[in-house]
Order: sequence, then C-alpha cells, then structure tokens
Amino acid sequence: MAINLNAEIRNVAGKGAARSIRNNKNIPAVIYGEKKATIAIELNGREFEMLLKKTGLRTKLFQIKTNEGTEDAMLMDVQYHPVSDAAIHADFKRIDVKKPVNVVVPVEVINADISKGLKLGGTLNFAVRKVALRGLVDVIPEKIIIDLATLTIGDVVHGTDLVLPEGVELGLHQAELAFAIIGGKMPMEEDEKAKSAEMAASKK
Repeated sequence: MAINLNAEIRNVAGKGAARSIRNNKNIPAVIYGEKKATIAIELNGREFEMLLKKTGLRTKLFQIKTNEGTEDAMLMDVQYHPVSDAAIHADFKRIDVKKPVNVVVPVEVINADISKGLKLGGTLNFAVRKVALRGLVDVIPEKIIIDLATLTIGDVVHGTDLVLPEGVELGLHQAELAFAIIGGKMPMEEDEKAKSAEMAASKK
C-alpha cells in the first residue's frame, strides 16, 4: 500500500532557504529521476519524523502530493543532524510503478532457539545481512526471512535458497552468496575424533 505524503513546492533553493525551512520545524527534500526536472519540496517536520519511526520505508511506494500534482517515488536517503539526530533533508526518486525497481532489504533469521544444528552444538555464522532484490514496488518485501528450525550442522543458505515472493528476483551477484552457515562438527564426528586420539595414545 502506498504512503501518502503532502508537500509544498519550494521556489527558493540553497542553504539559506533550507535553513529557514528547518527553523520552521519542517524538512527540505527533493524529488528527482525518470528524466524529469528535479523539484524541491518542503515536508511537514512532525509528520515526517513520525513516519520515519516505521520500518521498511525504503521498499515502499510514496505518493507525494503537491499543488502541481502527485509524484510516485521511493525514499532513497535521509540526512540527519550529527548532534540532535533529527532529520534535516530527504531525497526521493521518481519511479514508474509498472517497471521493476532495484532495492536492498535486510535479511532476518528466525527460530534459532529450536534450530536442529544449533541444538547439536553448531554455531551460526550470519554472514550476509542484506540482499539486493528486483521487482515491482508493490511486491517487494520489507525483509527476507531465513528459518533456522530445520537446518543442521554444515548447512549453508545461499542466495538461491532464499524464499522470495512471486514476481521478485535476486539482484546481480546475489545467487551464490552464503547468507547463513551453521558451522561445527556433528557429535558423531567428535566421538570418532576422540576415539582415534585415544587409540593413538594407547599405542605409544
């Protein structure tokens, strides 16, 4: 579902104008892309700060309404004040909702507490925590889940093993990445190693 955002067109750009907007508790922003002119806008500071508390905004469609019409866009970047950590600027990129977009989303592991491999004494190496995806903006997920429940020692979750929504595909160079690995040795292997060591010691 799209996020509706109201904005005002800024007719004056530059650091002085941006400072004035922030002094009024609002946030300067721009909308660019799709071979159209970049437009400077002003967002309601309180409303945008509240919005930033939500997760997954980088995968959402924003419909930004101004007095010149509505722009379909995605949030690309937010700049924060180094001391107060308040948002001070935002960048939006226009998109064509009928064309696939490239995004990076977080990867999350679940069921570590009941994982077969971890219960056997294995260790989790959660090596890659973000994945590049390509798809229409309305089907791109906020995150990708790796379920550890049935994984055992020695199992590796590559990009090709990730469960993706229909219509979403991996981005470039993601297929062979090892996102999660359960390392260690099976208890049987440890027993065999101990027995071999005992036999070697007894022959001395």
